[in-house]
Amino acid sequence: MTAQAIAEAVRDAMLANDRASTGLGMEILAVGPGSATAAMTVREDMLNGFDICHGGLVTTLADTAFAFACNSYNELTVASGFNVDIVAPSLAGDRLTAVASEVSLAGRTGVYDITVRNQRDELIAVFRGRSYRIKGKPVVPGLAAG
Repeated sequence: MTAQAIAEAVRDAMLANDRASTGLGMEILAVGPGSATAAMTVREDMLNGFDICHGGLVTTLADTAFAFACNSYNELTVASGFNVDIVAPSLAGDRLTAVASEVSLAGRTGVYDITVRNQRDELIAVFRGRSYRIKGKPVVPGLAAG
């Protein structure tokens, strides 16, 4: 099984159980070894009291891309921490896209950078996630690890 096929099988399994991401209308547009792209459209019920998308929801989109990227090798991986900077507001109707890429993977720990942009390619947020692999625990049992 190729690394790309493993990443896609893991994506399918994770998405089938991801009630938070699907409930927010997120889509996984692409996945590969150490990478993922997720998107969502900002709805009215995602707006805070200032009529901009709640920062926690922008962060959730970035965290979703992070999760799919760091689990793409079929080794159960969780976040050990992250930092996020929101640099611009997003409004109702905006289509946000989070692109995650692996910066470093050594032993059980990894570092991933995620950018969130709107439909005009304007930067909305930058997110850096730190991951930790759970030894010997695949995301999809019986599927070869990458």
